[in-house]
Amino acid sequence: MLINSKIGIDIRWLVCYKVFEKMNNQWVIGMSRCKTNEKHNTKHFSDEEILKREKVLMECYAKNNGHTLKIFFGLFKGDYFRLFLASLFYIIKSSPAWVIPLITADVINLAIYKPENAIWRFALDAVIALVVLAQNIPTHTLYIRFFSLAKRNVEAGLRGAMIRKLQQLNMSFHKEMQSGALQSKIMRDVEAVESFASSVIEVGLNVGINMIITLTVVINKSLPVFFMFLVCVPIAVFVTSKFRIPMRERNRAFRKEIEQTSSDVIEMIEMVPVTRAHSLEDVEIRKLTKEITAVAERGFRLDKIQHLFGSVAWVLFQLFQVLCLFFTGYLAYRGIITQIGDITLYQSYFTSLLGYVNSIIALMPVFARGSEAITSIGEILNAYDIEKNTGKERLKQLDGNYEFRNVRFAYENEAPVLQDLNLTVHAGETVALVGESGAGKSTVLNLLIGFNEILDGEILIDGRSIDSINLRSYRKFLSVVPQKTILFSGTIRENITYGNPRISEKRLWEVIDAANLRSVIEKLPNGLDTQVGEHGDKLSGGQRQRIAIARAIIRNPRVIIFDEATSALDSVSEREIQEAIDNLTRDRTTFIVAHRLSTIRNADKIAVIGEGRCLEYGTYEELMDKKGEFYKLKQVQG
Repeated sequence: MLINSKIGIDIRWLVCYKVFEKMNNQWVIGMSRCKTNEKHNTKHFSDEEILKREKVLMECYAKNNGHTLKIFFGLFKGDYFRLFLASLFYIIKSSPAWVIPLITADVINLAIYKPENAIWRFALDAVIALVVLAQNIPTHTLYIRFFSLAKRNVEAGLRGAMIRKLQQLNMSFHKEMQSGALQSKIMRDVEAVESFASSVIEVGLNVGINMIITLTVVINKSLPVFFMFLVCVPIAVFVTSKFRIPMRERNRAFRKEIEQTSSDVIEMIEMVPVTRAHSLEDVEIRKLTKEITAVAERGFRLDKIQHLFGSVAWVLFQLFQVLCLFFTGYLAYRGIITQIGDITLYQSYFTSLLGYVNSIIALMPVFARGSEAITSIGEILNAYDIEKNTGKERLKQLDGNYEFRNVRFAYENEAPVLQDLNLTVHAGETVALVGESGAGKSTVLNLLIGFNEILDGEILIDGRSIDSINLRSYRKFLSVVPQKTILFSGTIRENITYGNPRISEKRLWEVIDAANLRSVIEKLPNGLDTQVGEHGDKLSGGQRQRIAIARAIIRNPRVIIFDEATSALDSVSEREIQEAIDNLTRDRTTFIVAHRLSTIRNADKIAVIGEGRCLEYGTYEELMDKKGEFYKLKQVQG
């Protein structure tokens, strides 16, 4: 027995030495590469790698829609080699978990039975313990390096894929999905998936390797103890199954509540000026407090089920551990276990085994959150409402001729906004769309831009059906100035040159003059480099609108679209904006939705939209002389 024990220890020592030698060489190579990367400032994540990852992730979601685990493992496609290296170093770094109990049992047996070579074996056990403990630092470093590169690549790829998909989805999707919910999906849900990946990989490796080694050792030493170990498995599975469904449902409810609250918080922040102006602070406070309380309630229910689950699992496993102690003690009493140190070995291994099973069970809440996060991300990546441009004609030039033929359009589950709309616009003409609120003027503009698809009829652009045109190539010839000016946090220069960063200084100031913006910029302390604040809040409405017009001019478009660009301005600002518009529309096809009819006197044509169709069409003078619908609208405004 002593000879077999000595041979076993010698083999363990040789294996540990070889593993450590190999690991140490890899560690030195890995550390030298790290230093080289830092020295040369090498990027770990290239733009090409992230773009490739985005494509892989989109394909993964498309192929495995609804299959959470398939999606999860598919997320790492292309990073399997990194995961392999991470797994290898994880196995090596975790070796103390199964080596130390063997050494402990051997030391106890040496102390009790006192063989002749006890001192030499004590020294050998000490060296092995030192080696397997010391190797943990470099191997853990390499494990973290490779695994972190893999999971952060997935994290960046997921966020990039979601952002890319959001840019591809039709405007109808964005109107249905609240911005706060999208923000939560991009940030919180991706973080949950990353946490899920960390837990699954680490627990999977830890449990898989250590359970195999533990059970192999136990089988070789004592089959009765091995079968006692197996009793835990069906009980653990039963406990897990009872909690799995409730935790998944409560995680879903909590996630939905968080998304709704995130959206409402963003709206609350944007509404602060209106709220304060009308002394409605208490209304907003009550509204958000109610929602925050609902989130807390959902979170409390989730915490209860998760902690109850954890408590039940802990008590159960402590009972198993006590059972192992008495069972192995009884076997030793009956002489089935002949070495007393083996009782400590079995107790240590059983404690480890329970820890592994407990790790799997403790992973259930994380699995529930991760699974729900993967599903949530799929609401974007699996969305089908995508603008279809593949295979369509790419426009190389645009003259600006438009024709609406019997166009009918309706928003989902609503009555038709447009029906039997006919309208012809020639290149270079300025056409004003007027009519009562809700008549469909802005809808016509959205159809022109290609934000919505018509139900019936046809829209021709330079004689081509809009359905046959690659809309991305078409929009390169458009500039849009919306009613609500959209500026991003940055400088005036950055907002004007958005998408055109290489514009010359000379061209930039020509555009500024055309937009009547020079006087505004010269009064600012930092000129073009003045920060506009969030949404341009540091500027007046007229200033923001002129920046939007400058941004439109700098693109040198063939078609201009204004959606009530002067409706919210004072008369002075309106006059300056109108001059800027006149500079912009010269020799370009222009569509203007006008609220104030006095601002469209110089339009080439005026289209009166009402009852879903074009009621009147002609010049300002022609329509006034006709004394029809336009005349009535003009009389109302005075």
